[in-house]
Amino acid sequence: MDRTGLTAEVFGGRMPTRSGDLVLESHGIMPVPAGNRFGRPVRLLTVFFAPNLTMTAVFSGALGGALGLGFGTGLVALLLGTVIGAVPVAYLATWGPVTGTAQLPMARLPFRRTVALPGLVQWFNSIAWDALVGLFGGEALAQLSGMPFWLAVAIILLLQCAVGVLGYEVIHRVQAVMTAVTAVFFVVLTVKLLGGHPVVTSDSVSGGDLAGAFVLFSTIALSLSISWASYASDFSRYLPPTTSRPQAFVYTLLGLTLSFGWGEAIGLAAGATISSQTTEGISTLLGGGVLGTIALVVIALTAISSNAMNDYSGSLALQTIGVRLRRPVSAVVVTVIAFALIMWMHGGDLASKFEDVLLVIGYWIPPFVGVVVLDWWSRTRRGRRFDVLTEAAATQPGWLALVAFLLGCASVVPFMNTSVFTGPVAAAAHGADLAYYVGLVVSGTAYALLRLAPAARRDQPEQHADASG
Repeated sequence: MDRTGLTAEVFGGRMPTRSGDLVLESHGIMPVPAGNRFGRPVRLLTVFFAPNLTMTAVFSGALGGALGLGFGTGLVALLLGTVIGAVPVAYLATWGPVTGTAQLPMARLPFRRTVALPGLVQWFNSIAWDALVGLFGGEALAQLSGMPFWLAVAIILLLQCAVGVLGYEVIHRVQAVMTAVTAVFFVVLTVKLLGGHPVVTSDSVSGGDLAGAFVLFSTIALSLSISWASYASDFSRYLPPTTSRPQAFVYTLLGLTLSFGWGEAIGLAAGATISSQTTEGISTLLGGGVLGTIALVVIALTAISSNAMNDYSGSLALQTIGVRLRRPVSAVVVTVIAFALIMWMHGGDLASKFEDVLLVIGYWIPPFVGVVVLDWWSRTRRGRRFDVLTEAAATQPGWLALVAFLLGCASVVPFMNTSVFTGPVAAAAHGADLAYYVGLVVSGTAYALLRLAPAARRDQPEQHADASG
């Protein structure tokens, strides 16, 4: 075992070596060697576009109408939140080519052994996203085939698990194909929607309630796009070290913004038709028949392609916290647990459960981003590059990152707004949810200050000479 506690027998493994190399990837959280790097940054556009133009985005957009927002006001709110949430993801995705390392494993640098906490949260996060997306895939397949919902969900999860197990290059190839499929389908859906479905343009709330609804809806949109922050470099870690970081940033930003913005706008425009009927509402909008059937097929396929990425990242998170399972086995574990969560969400008030899960599973991400970004800046100042394994073996206390992370998570409580709990600040602000912004600022500030403490400075690692990432 090396000084980092990583062994190639468990955390390494077979890797694709070029674009189109569709071998089963058993490689885990070990950094990808320079000799196994390939691809162009444009693939980040499709890998972040296809999995997000789904019913999850559409149903999230429909929540805007439920909050009392008309189409114009809601569109501004969702675009603002989507872009704000996508920016940190795009930035983190540029770390993959530099280090060859996935996002959670790279968090071992500031967190050290305490990475087990964010790693465990990320693992549960992957399961929750499996449920949010797989729910609609299961509904679509059940309507198509007439089979019981639980069986339809099991089939969707089995197929997505197969893609997640195959790994990085298969995921990129699937998303490239699904980008074309979903884009064509959503063009048809948009045309049908604009051609006859009534769109509510006026707000049904005003004054402070309108401001609160605007902020809450923009936060819902932000929670969707920023949810990829803990996954970002998972899907860029095989890109060559010479990859243009500006291009990687722009393609990731475009993939997230175009997909989430488009899907949420459809949901916002469709309003009650979507919020009351979910996947059946899409079929109804298309008039049923052949188009309605195609809609259900596409919804099922997008659920499979999107959740394959959740399974993949969940498997990396499980390895990061120290579970010594090969990556494909870890992906299977994530899928199995997601089944139970889908069955729970399917019963009762779906809209309420959906909004709660969507918001709650993301509150930890801004505090996580605040810590890892500050740590990255400290390691890369003045253009310094570093080797992840060498850096991970250096002596640095993990409590600095853990304390800052926990402070950031604690700070969001007064500002959060869910049907289970509404913080006093959110309640006083007409339901406006500012928790994501507060968590980012508090954790980043806390980590910066903690690093300046005398005890922390004594424990800082020596700055190694430049090394290839």
